[in-house]
Amino acid sequence: MDRPSNASPVKETLTRLPFASIRPTGWLKAQMQRDMTGFAGNLDRLVPGLIEDPIYTKGRLHRKSAARDLGNLKSGDAEGDEQYQWWNSETQSNWWDGYIRNAILLRDSAALAKAQQYVRRMLSSQDEDGYLGIYDKDLRYRFSSENGELWAKTTLFRGLLAYYEYTQSGEVWNALVRAVDDVMANYPMDQSSPFFSKGGFNGGISHGLTFTDVLDRMAQLSGDSRYLAYAAFLYRDYCRTDQSEQDAQLKNILSPDYKLQSHGVHTYEHLRPLAVAYYATGDPQLKQALDIYLSRIQAAVTCAGGPIGDEWIGGRIPDATQVGYEYCSIHELMDGYALLLQKTGNPRFADAVEHLFYNAAQGARHPEHSAIAYLKTDNSYEMMGTKNGEAEPNRVQTRYKYSPVHQDVAVCCAPNAGRITPYFVQAAWMKEDDRTLAALLLAPSVLETEVEGETVRIETETRYPYNQELVFRIDLSRPLAFRLKVRKPAWCTEIKSSEAYGEEQGFLVFDRRFAPGDEIRLTLESDVRVLTGAAGDHYFAYGPLVYARPIEAAEETGRAYAPGFEDRMYRPLDAAQYAFLPGHKAKFSRGRILARLMDLSTQKVKRVELTPIGKTILRQTGF
Repeated sequence: MDRPSNASPVKETLTRLPFASIRPTGWLKAQMQRDMTGFAGNLDRLVPGLIEDPIYTKGRLHRKSAARDLGNLKSGDAEGDEQYQWWNSETQSNWWDGYIRNAILLRDSAALAKAQQYVRRMLSSQDEDGYLGIYDKDLRYRFSSENGELWAKTTLFRGLLAYYEYTQSGEVWNALVRAVDDVMANYPMDQSSPFFSKGGFNGGISHGLTFTDVLDRMAQLSGDSRYLAYAAFLYRDYCRTDQSEQDAQLKNILSPDYKLQSHGVHTYEHLRPLAVAYYATGDPQLKQALDIYLSRIQAAVTCAGGPIGDEWIGGRIPDATQVGYEYCSIHELMDGYALLLQKTGNPRFADAVEHLFYNAAQGARHPEHSAIAYLKTDNSYEMMGTKNGEAEPNRVQTRYKYSPVHQDVAVCCAPNAGRITPYFVQAAWMKEDDRTLAALLLAPSVLETEVEGETVRIETETRYPYNQELVFRIDLSRPLAFRLKVRKPAWCTEIKSSEAYGEEQGFLVFDRRFAPGDEIRLTLESDVRVLTGAAGDHYFAYGPLVYARPIEAAEETGRAYAPGFEDRMYRPLDAAQYAFLPGHKAKFSRGRILARLMDLSTQKVKRVELTPIGKTILRQTGF
């Protein structure tokens, strides 16, 4: 893949607002507060050995570093112990990223003070030459096999960027600039190969491709095109090298017979570097590749939004019962959709973000306890560690359970479950131009920004997605003319509005002079919909939510990390399964869907009550 001589960067449609411009309210804020008193705020207490490992400071990795004991079984992991050397950097930095962002959005003073201490500790570890990472001088930038150089930086720098955007600290920004300059100096563009390895598993190396997250955001904040040029170089080098995680390599994308097969998390996170590389260069071949890659990903997503991979995709298609998805994949794909939403302005990506977040993501959280499922299926008939009771040869499967940590597998999904809601919130609003604000993701929130130099505050009062009524309350210091665009969801059949509006490419447009205290009231109408999956499963949906039949279960507790923080497994008390009927006569009533389904054990038609998937533990979602 060579740089095209006649292409130029593609203009992006929307502008991301500084982090903390949008804050959660209502049920979303309450859920984040529960997370911070739960697993998202206490992982350092639950697995202190992993979080306190001084891997970025006095415990940097060197040639004689001892192997790390992470407390995991390693069953089902890719072969090779080198990956375990850098794992703690991912666990720590992704957890801190989520912790920092939750603390900022919740205005949690104690958590903010703790985050400040962490940031100071990380900045104090920076070397004079700008190096900020996990390797000592005998190893850094000198690899021929698996390593976490760029990945450890990515996970750390994303949290530092959020902290910078909130505080506007020149010290933090300068540290980031120096650290990225150090990378570009030691891996010079077109004169080095950051992704080179001599074969074998190199998942840490290919995780490092998401360093483009850092470069893309720094380019947006600074206007410095060097960062985007370097991002495109990283993607080119990834495509040229031997990778175990190869779904996003250009040669494979452009091969018509290729099927997604890699570790799901890599496959979904690599959507972002590909998109950044295209927008940085305007290369028409990359545009073609992006379209193909998106279509392949969309074909690998369940009707509840779950991106398959348990943990590998393996060329399979979604199946409500037989194919699971990982919480890390849920976060990574959602973030990819949000990036494409910002760059394209296309509301279909907002629909995709909402569908994934409100269904698969909520449906893999425990609805009552502070725990998440590492792996989950749409049809979840038991959660005792294995996939619906399936015995897997040569593998001890424990991922299908609820845990605040999942240390027996890997402490990766719990940190990402702490990141996902702040990342969702930050994409809820963006700017189209100096006088146009776009409400992209519908959720209870409050926006504070400026329009033509004037402060604008808009509160979205709603119980969405559990109710489709929204009130936008506009707070201004004086009357101000601007455009307010509100996304019209793809499922919406009718809109009731308190005032007239225009329509523009999937958005409702309110273009007028707003006065302090103005309100816009919307009701979004929907019908019950039947979604059909690739394996022929039928799903029921209403508005933004997918509905499932809850299955009564008996709970068993496992490892206790601390009081109130236990692993939880579930055995079904009801073995009934149901089949779809064309004459289902489904209707929506009071937050539930009622549908006629066939009880397979009795061959009798029954009226079955379905509930939002996010409120279930065991369930049947596909019929």
